[in-house]
Amino acid sequence: EGACGALRSERVESGGEAYWDGGYAGNPSLKPLVQECDSLDTFLVQINPVERPGTPRTAAEIMNRLNEISFNMPLMKELGVIALLQRGDAGLHGETSRWAHLRMHRITSDIMIKLGHTSKMIAEWQFLTMLRDEGRRATQEFLDLHGRDIGKRASFDFNSML
Repeated sequence: EGACGALRSERVESGGEAYWDGGYAGNPSLKPLVQECDSLDTFLVQINPVERPGTPRTAAEIMNRLNEISFNMPLMKELGVIALLQRGDAGLHGETSRWAHLRMHRITSDIMIKLGHTSKMIAEWQFLTMLRDEGRRATQEFLDLHGRDIGKRASFDFNSML
């Protein structure tokens, strides 16, 4: 099956593939990606932690957590709906069936838990190359663990979103 580029808030083309980045202003809906792609494999590269250890205590920690929760909420709701579709996929047709058979894969990094919301404004080369290198490491770790799943089955459990 063909592959489609990741969602971006501003479309950029590279090698004939369209890429979007929802990370600047908010996560865009998965709907256009799923509807316009031939592939049933979708990769979620999650940069905002869903969970964070401990309880935020300072104003900065509370603001950071509020930012993460607000930013993640639309994605979490959408993943929850997909989980429900996948639970009851018998007899679904067309677009609904496509959602029910979507194979989701999720790439994350624990380093994102260590970074606060202000890190999104850092444009220093050393910081950006650290993020690039960590992204490559996390992707290789994902491939080592789940590379055989691609094209066959989801490596991300949608039920964890319910």
